[in-house]
Amino acid sequence: MPVTTFDVKEKYRYLNGFDSYLESEAVPGGLPIGHNSPQKPPLGLYTEKLSGTAFTAPRHENKQSWLYRILPSCTHPPFAPAPSSSISDEDDDKLHYIPNQLRWDPFDHAPPGTDFVAGLHRLAAAGDPTLKTGLGMFVYACSASMAAAAAFYSADGDLLIVPQEGALDVRTEFGWLLVRPMEICVIPRGVRFRVEVGGNARGYALELWQGHFGLPELGPIGSNGLANARDFMAPRACFDEDHQRGGAGYQVTAKFNNGLFVTAQAHTPFDVVAWHGGYYPYKYDLGRFNTIGSISFDHPDPSIFTVLSAPSDRPGTAVADFVIFPPRWLVGEDTFRPPWYHRNTMSEFMGLIQGGYDAKKGGKGGFEPGGASLHNVMSGHGPDAESYEGARNAELKPVKVGSGSCAFMFESCLMVGVTDWALKRCRKVQEDYSEHSWGELKVHWKGTGEAAKGHLLE
Repeated sequence: MPVTTFDVKEKYRYLNGFDSYLESEAVPGGLPIGHNSPQKPPLGLYTEKLSGTAFTAPRHENKQSWLYRILPSCTHPPFAPAPSSSISDEDDDKLHYIPNQLRWDPFDHAPPGTDFVAGLHRLAAAGDPTLKTGLGMFVYACSASMAAAAAFYSADGDLLIVPQEGALDVRTEFGWLLVRPMEICVIPRGVRFRVEVGGNARGYALELWQGHFGLPELGPIGSNGLANARDFMAPRACFDEDHQRGGAGYQVTAKFNNGLFVTAQAHTPFDVVAWHGGYYPYKYDLGRFNTIGSISFDHPDPSIFTVLSAPSDRPGTAVADFVIFPPRWLVGEDTFRPPWYHRNTMSEFMGLIQGGYDAKKGGKGGFEPGGASLHNVMSGHGPDAESYEGARNAELKPVKVGSGSCAFMFESCLMVGVTDWALKRCRKVQEDYSEHSWGELKVHWKGTGEAAKGHLLE
């Protein structure tokens, strides 16, 4: 059944659809009828437009929303640089571009009192947010909710969040999203939000500096399959009413060119009474992914498992793909069923949400939930020796792999650099990863006893 069983019960109602034009009002009559910016908006609200693309972007790419709020978001004092933080300490000037295969043990839980923003650490990146090119790859660990009077937004890009442990209760300007392990969410560029947790929480994130995520084209698959549009969920309008004109009780933190800036304002940033448009946060249950694979022979390219894709300016080539490896049936005849050995013009960052991965050994020193790996451009990778021998000698009967498991991949056409924190300060790099994985691969070559000579002229 394509529904995930969660430890934390859902508590919100949502709107459904992907890249749809949606509307929601927390108070009946909050939305104007027939136009967007009347002289006097309903209920004494202010009209504010939130643009995720240029006004003149092609209609099928255009992302805008109209917000009807108690006070506009511009009503705050100037921003100032934030005190030192994990994000601002790991700037792009310290990226290391290396061809080595990398794997990390599970990242530590956060110290007491660490909220989502303080617990974000950049592992890798490529491009430049000031030019709106590229992406950043992160892990996060938090143990405390953000303050009730706090909000965060990124001016650098859309933030795709992949929880691995602990549910995130995400309060956005558009409403609430409950995001649990085996769900993901995307918070668009510029949208203010706050994260609440009920204990330790840990996971992964990708910040897309270039464009926006969409659903992959289905081609010969047809009109349905993979991630279906109706399974994406957007928040319903929900607002706070604290708009006092005295004091500076609310702190807003902005991520801007990989640095953090803060301001304090007298009113809540979560005062949107109604909204309509096509630019909004959303979540998705990975258990609803319609996995497609080979029913004859050979393992297909992993692109067949793509959930979301952010295209580059080259057709069929992504700045970022979000790919999952969920439970699935393998039935290929005369087939090496795990993913094959591979060198790729794309960079591949993998994480493990739960369970194990059929091409990698788990356990200490292996690929574990909460850990990660990075195989950069043209760095060879593939099944470890134990997994290879197991698949090479397996009885080829239909078998379901990955029950209770889910690995994922951030794949990019860009060569990514790795931060000092990822290489050194986190102290999670598995120094013997290559030897552990491939050092014991056997030679199965059955020589002919003759020297190769087919390349010589007679």
